[in-house]
Amino acid sequence: MFKRWNKSIKKLEIKKKTTIKDIGDLLGLTPSAVSKALNNHPRISDKTKKAVQDAAIKLQYQPNFLSSALRKGKSNMVGLIVPRINTNYYSSVIENIEDVLNENGYNVIMAQTNESYNKECKSIDNLLNIQVDGIIASIANETVSFDYYQKIKEKGVPLVLFDRGENDLDVDYIGIDDYNCSHLIVAHLAGQNYKKIAHITGYSHTRIFKNRIRGFRDAMQKFDLPIQENSIIECNLQVEDGRRIMKALLNQEKRPDAIYAASDNAALGALEVLLEEGIQVPEEMAIVGFGNEPFSTIIKPQISTINQFNAEIGKQAALAFLERIKNPEKKVSLNKIILDSELMIRSSSYRKL
Repeated sequence: MFKRWNKSIKKLEIKKKTTIKDIGDLLGLTPSAVSKALNNHPRISDKTKKAVQDAAIKLQYQPNFLSSALRKGKSNMVGLIVPRINTNYYSSVIENIEDVLNENGYNVIMAQTNESYNKECKSIDNLLNIQVDGIIASIANETVSFDYYQKIKEKGVPLVLFDRGENDLDVDYIGIDDYNCSHLIVAHLAGQNYKKIAHITGYSHTRIFKNRIRGFRDAMQKFDLPIQENSIIECNLQVEDGRRIMKALLNQEKRPDAIYAASDNAALGALEVLLEEGIQVPEEMAIVGFGNEPFSTIIKPQISTINQFNAEIGKQAALAFLERIKNPEKKVSLNKIILDSELMIRSSSYRKL
């Protein structure tokens, strides 16, 4: 019955998206038989399966995953929401989430918010509309209301947060001990005899930056170092932010002798300004960043920084989702995984005392 299909297909103009009915009409099969053939049903002969697969390729058939998800109640797709993809941290986390989920039969649909609350809300709506089986996310800097994340929970969709989470959401969370990271950095700088440390940080309404600021304040008190309130500056932590803030700090009457930036991008911007102004690093001023970006070892002097073990965060976030999805009826205790971090001491803050 398949002898005519090669001739017929040449006459078929693909003016709209091909459906399984189009394939069935071409081969003289019912839509149900086509669907079973595409899904490798055991009651469909190999000859029919091959004819259907060949016709699907010729007609550029693309499965309607939303329709399939509605029928099966499962899409095998996971939404992944990240603030940015242009950092080593997020690209590494994304890669490892994808690796683990792909091995377990899931595809990842990624959305980048660029730190925008509005884009984050739209991304959540879009992912819920296409019936994803779960969402893994890191919250945008602009986000102060978590209503859209509550919407995910209310719809019964598994939600895992990493890096930037929020305790009030009461969901699985994977991150690092941001409070302790600030202690590691201040202890190192104090040990190198720096006295006036400024902190370029993210917005304090975000939990991780709130913890880094709190850790910075407590560590400064522990080492009996003065805290200049105008030297704790919140921003988006991009290179241009580091440059702008560093110029402002240099104009202060009591300018700092060390900078702790809560991202390597901001640290790079600050370092660029110091080098342009002829200020010796680390002799006159130290720089410590956060995130262990690849460029931190390429620039001279190399930037001291926090290694967050990005790959492990990605793997653990994916595993938390899999554990949640495999036990839909059973109440599974929340995963709250806080990983250790490491201070990478390099030439931007090491005076060799």
